[in-house]
Amino acid sequence: MGYLLHHSPRISLNILINMSYKFTAGFLLCLFATIAGAQNLTDIPATPVSSAYNQDNQGNIARSQYGLCWRTGYWTPSDSVTGCDGELSPPVANPIAPALVSNPAAIAATDHAATATATNCNFAVTLGGDRIFGFGMTGLNSAATSILDQEVVEKLKTCYQIDNILVTGHADRLGTQKHNLEISLKRADAVATFLKSKQVSAPIETAGAGNAEPVSNCPDKLVGKKLTSCLSPDRRVVISVQGHEK
Repeated sequence: MGYLLHHSPRISLNILINMSYKFTAGFLLCLFATIAGAQNLTDIPATPVSSAYNQDNQGNIARSQYGLCWRTGYWTPSDSVTGCDGELSPPVANPIAPALVSNPAAIAATDHAATATATNCNFAVTLGGDRIFGFGMTGLNSAATSILDQEVVEKLKTCYQIDNILVTGHADRLGTQKHNLEISLKRADAVATFLKSKQVSAPIETAGAGNAEPVSNCPDKLVGKKLTSCLSPDRRVVISVQGHEK
């Protein structure tokens, strides 16, 4: 003979209450465990001058109950702290960056050559000293013509166009001002004549500065040959070229 069991309403209500108690107790136990775990987290000191993270009253970075660090609106990736954000990934190389060169010296040589080319037709050459112009001398010797050939004539051949060549002669302070002006102009004319003899067809302008622009610094006590030798840098000719490269 079978039996059919019927639960009374009172018994069903008791079962529901017991289940509610167990669920609530379990939830509270998990909550307390989470809070306890958060309280056991290692403190992370905050940088005093930084405002990237919120700080507690102990000067440590404020953290949530799950151990997360509270950032402020001023936080950037460069403010990342180990323990809060972990290790940052290295930056990604720029895909359009130029390839590395195995020989840096080649770059320096290339840059130097470019600079030399850019200024090749805008230059100045100075002829001066006892080896070029002795005291009272205005003519060009072999040393002077050699310098002019190598440093002026050869450079002019590499130029597309020469706008102007200015040749300025100078003299030392010995003698009268008029005499020194005449000597300086003769020295400039001698250089201009030589350049024309080398088929330099660009316009050449000559000028005499006399002793108005000395470059030497000789003591007043010097006399005779010592003074003449000391003043030798003032006896010079400056050739200034302005032109355009090919």
